[in-house]
Amino acid sequence: MSDNPLGDHLRARRELVQPADVGIRVTGVRRTPGLRREEVATLAGVSADYYLRLEQGRDRNPSPQVLEALARVLGLDTTATAYLLGLAGIRPTVPARRSRPHRQVVPAGTRQLLDVIGLPAFVENRAFDVLAANSLATELAPGLRAGENRLRTMFLDHDEVERYPEWPQQRAGMVAAFRTSIGADVDDPDVVQLVGELSLGSEEFRQLWARHDVRPLGGGAVRMWHPEVGDLELRREKLAVGGTDGQLLVVHHAEPGSPSARGLALLGSLAATRTAAAHSATEQSDVPASGT
Repeated sequence: MSDNPLGDHLRARRELVQPADVGIRVTGVRRTPGLRREEVATLAGVSADYYLRLEQGRDRNPSPQVLEALARVLGLDTTATAYLLGLAGIRPTVPARRSRPHRQVVPAGTRQLLDVIGLPAFVENRAFDVLAANSLATELAPGLRAGENRLRTMFLDHDEVERYPEWPQQRAGMVAAFRTSIGADVDDPDVVQLVGELSLGSEEFRQLWARHDVRPLGGGAVRMWHPEVGDLELRREKLAVGGTDGQLLVVHHAEPGSPSARGLALLGSLAATRTAAAHSATEQSDVPASGT
């Protein structure tokens, strides 16, 4: 990972802004992608030398006013601006890391809720690791089980892709939401390992990560396909789990009375049947053989 996340972010975003977007008329051939440093500095009301120091990491303590001015020039929304401000708090000599525990505990009440909610649901942490899931969630998609990572599944598990017809269009948003979720903790060892694995395994992820996009976290519509119940049009809700370091309870549901709601009900029956069969097989294996 770079030791200059603020400068990297500024440079990546600068290269994505077209001169016409900020009212600059282009004549001739431009060798620089996006805006030039001098153009960003002028539009933000800072000196070109100062902006150069920011990108190069020679000044790591800009004021909020300077960063907000740069955010306006770069066309950043509220979420992206907050992310930019967060990056300014990183210090290379005393890294402001906040390493995630290697084992995060899901509160007992939330685990109980997973068992009784009657809908596919799971708990994820800030790095999109699945910490706990009910049988309906795993029945809906095998990647929704404890120990999996949703980004790893999205980019590296080709068998799972067929269950999400819109994943190719959603990957950019997923990577941007991941950046938002981890915030300034880009040097967290677990995050570094995950990003390295995904970068080596997926050219698409590497390109999306290099864009430094950020996007608000939240639920939304999701289309899925299941080999036994067919197409499903679902909603995904994300609810914060109180008393944790950013854990989210993620619940899938369908419009009442819709074909997708009937599909989820059928999925629940299949899951219950399989669970009962598994329990029965376990009980039989525990019964001593006759004559012993």
